[in-house]
Amino acid sequence: MDLKTASAIRRLRLVSAPEAVSFLILLVCSVLKRTTDFNAVPVMGAVHGVLFVLYVLFWIDAWNRAKWSFGTAALYFVLSVLPTGGFFAERRLRRESEAAVMAARARREGVVNA
Repeated sequence: MDLKTASAIRRLRLVSAPEAVSFLILLVCSVLKRTTDFNAVPVMGAVHGVLFVLYVLFWIDAWNRAKWSFGTAALYFVLSVLPTGGFFAERRLRRESEAAVMAARARREGVVNA
């Protein structure tokens, strides 16, 4: 994995958890709007919207650079529209990134699987 691919996956990973948190907060704000006089939906809607657009842009970039299969790319997109899916996406992306770093170090040091 080259540096640009690793950076694309890292960007997607870093935006996935905040996007998930903003989604959950937006859901809570929606319930509060309907049950109380508290209305933070316009603000949280905008915050979540920006984070979701960033997630989609970074997802497209990571899909293009990492050469994911359609199924893998679809999984990461579906995780973005589930309320807690961003947390699962972050965990999977972290594992993928760590595995790629270890493989790159092994190649650099000349270690091959026996």
